[in-house]
Amino acid sequence: MHSTTYALDSTWRPLLKDLGISSVNVLRRAGLAEDLLNRSGVRLEAADFHRFWEGIDAELADPLLPLNLCRAVRSESFSPPIFAALCSPNLLVAVQRIARFKALVAPMRLDVREDAHQLTVGLVWPENGGRPPTSLVLTELLFIVTLARIGTRERIQPQSVTTTAPPTDQDAYADFLGIRIQKGKRHSVVFSRSDADRSFLTSNEGLWSAFEPELRTRLAQLDASVTVGQRVRSVLLEALPGGGIEMEDVARRVGMSRRTLQRHLESEGLTYTDLLQSTRHALAEHYLVKTDLPVAEISFLLGFEEPNSFFRAFRGWCSQSPERFREASRSHVKLTP
Repeated sequence: MHSTTYALDSTWRPLLKDLGISSVNVLRRAGLAEDLLNRSGVRLEAADFHRFWEGIDAELADPLLPLNLCRAVRSESFSPPIFAALCSPNLLVAVQRIARFKALVAPMRLDVREDAHQLTVGLVWPENGGRPPTSLVLTELLFIVTLARIGTRERIQPQSVTTTAPPTDQDAYADFLGIRIQKGKRHSVVFSRSDADRSFLTSNEGLWSAFEPELRTRLAQLDASVTVGQRVRSVLLEALPGGGIEMEDVARRVGMSRRTLQRHLESEGLTYTDLLQSTRHALAEHYLVKTDLPVAEISFLLGFEEPNSFFRAFRGWCSQSPERFREASRSHVKLTP
């Protein structure tokens, strides 16, 4: 069972600035805390998420908000669905990945359907989440087209775009899309199969493989039954590259004192040291097998102060050097039918 809260990620601050509007004013209009975007790990219920969006709409007071937002999106925006999508080999895989991780950042889901001729991406909002703002629906539809264009560096034109409430200024949207938005019973955008399979120039499967475990862990946090051990492991996945792995630091990020965290872990039969080492071990093997990152860089990503410490730790885990493990693992993969 999943919770009904959604992440308000850090990409919103620069995006609002690019649009030339005050984030404080947006939050005031939405009835939300003015420092919300300065906090880490912010999550909103569906109604608050929609009010935040309506605050943007009201502050900008522009019927072309969806167009302006999509024009402001940059490939370096590190929102999990955007990152997952742009690392993909093509649009089909991109929207499949977005469908998987969309629940991290918005109260909606993607319905992806394909056949030999077309790729159809439908937007579906849960009935208990309230009616989404019209500008939000339009932005999500346009964003999928924007994503295809960023990935391919081509002016991809969808075959059709349908929504229950088309915009009043159809000409501006038609100029952007290359077609007019149609009124229908559902929200969807349709692409030709050839465009769906067109290669993304931003594709980076090695990088995607390296960061996919973190995205999966964040998705697991949406589960109401997530344990403290899982929460700690999720924090470690984010904190290891920055070196912030002291127990006090992790306890603060999960909203507990060091002693309370220790007590919870003990009740689950865990220790902080064992969690840290098992997380490092699992990530080390993942990086060595799935990426071509140098061992020294992997050492840094695992939070070791210098490579020799990583070498000693890895020998303790696997009784061999990182280089030998990588070589043996890849040899095994090649020989496996």
